[in-house]
Amino acid sequence: MALRLSLSKWSRPTARASSRCALSTATAAFPDYVLRAPTTDVTTLDSGLRVASETVQGSETATVGVWIDAGSRYETARNNGVAHFLEHLAFKGTEQRTQPQLELEIENMGGHLNAYTSREQTVYFAKVFKDDVGKAVEILSDILLHSKLDEAAIDRERDVILREMAEVNKQQEELVLDHLHATAFQGTGLGRTILGPEENIRSLSRTDLVDYIQQHYTAPRMVIAGAGAIDHDQLCGLASQHFGELPTAPKDGLELAMEPAIFTGSDYLVKFNSDDTAHIAIAFEAASWTSEYAFPLMLMQIMLGSYNRTQGLGRNHASRLCQEVAEHELAHSVSAFNTCYKDIGLFGVYMVAPDKKVDDLMWHVMNNLVRLVHTPSEEEVERAKLNLKAIMLMGLDGHANVAEDIGRQLLTYGRRMTPAEIFSRIDAVTKDDIRATAAKFINDQDHALAAVGGIHELPDYTWVRRHSYWLRY
Repeated sequence: MALRLSLSKWSRPTARASSRCALSTATAAFPDYVLRAPTTDVTTLDSGLRVASETVQGSETATVGVWIDAGSRYETARNNGVAHFLEHLAFKGTEQRTQPQLELEIENMGGHLNAYTSREQTVYFAKVFKDDVGKAVEILSDILLHSKLDEAAIDRERDVILREMAEVNKQQEELVLDHLHATAFQGTGLGRTILGPEENIRSLSRTDLVDYIQQHYTAPRMVIAGAGAIDHDQLCGLASQHFGELPTAPKDGLELAMEPAIFTGSDYLVKFNSDDTAHIAIAFEAASWTSEYAFPLMLMQIMLGSYNRTQGLGRNHASRLCQEVAEHELAHSVSAFNTCYKDIGLFGVYMVAPDKKVDDLMWHVMNNLVRLVHTPSEEEVERAKLNLKAIMLMGLDGHANVAEDIGRQLLTYGRRMTPAEIFSRIDAVTKDDIRATAAKFINDQDHALAAVGGIHELPDYTWVRRHSYWLRY
């Protein structure tokens, strides 16, 4: 599992006097590469469309894209899968370009055009030479605002998406995490998959696609972000020119409220007696992007760490959980995760283990989760801070990563934090903050669990629930 760490802001940045002191002192000690990081220019057009960019002097290439505040959680049970379906159709031809013409134009530029859909966002982006930024913005506007949504293309794409679904279902990690969301957020938008159920893929109509666009593809819900060889004023002009026809409100004028996510303690188990490997994900209800607990949770993820037996580190991991897993040969891999959404999150551990080790593995995992409530060490916290800073900086290598960071943060927070601010917030977290965060989200709390494969040794829900706290320590 790739380690994905989400930057966040606290809802009360100066909640404590000690935090203010820590922020000020830490900032003064930051190296130049943090304090002199490139600025992010942000402009909001009259339509509400936001344009944001980071210019890298001397760069010959750029990444520019459109980040849309719309994903699978904004769908209903009836049209679940429509956002992902639209992503596929965007490249199948517009009113001005056929699919071959679009592909040839991008190829002749030496460019790269791509898109993805998540539970809360849809993204279309292009990587091009600096002289082709204007053409890239024009193409992005064309595929977003003028896609033909041809009936024949829609029918052809159904089979493509169904094949994609079959491939995704072969990836146990993707499958288990989908099951985890389904059981943790059952009955809500976050519990539905991004691809949607097979029956929806076979039945979604052109009207469903158009309705989704008219409801969600509005200027205030979009960010045009660029990084690299980008001139911000030029990007603003291009956005006005090519995205000027974006509506400022849904067609009927009614902005649909986001369906709240409700966490349900539960489990989803699929046992195969013939399988000798178990894939397990356990998670607790956690914090949103903007929660004051966001940074402590990121550090807790680092403290729990990740282990893969192919890495060869054995018992030399810094993480106590990983040390125990390696010493007792409990799992093929273990990885902590912290997934944030607008109003909620999931914090937990994903495991792949031999079927005969599952019982022991679950004991060690639960024990290490609860240990954060009682006995995290200063050494662990400081080491996690250093690792988190490194991961966040390395995550900004390359124009594409920077553009992604800009677009996501603008949609999530309404602004982009500087590396200095991020480092300050990391440094402000104390061991007591870790304990308080773990006490709130782990100690004696309900959990969600999804497991597939050889899970005959997996303890039942009550056992796991009982091990979410210590009677004494």
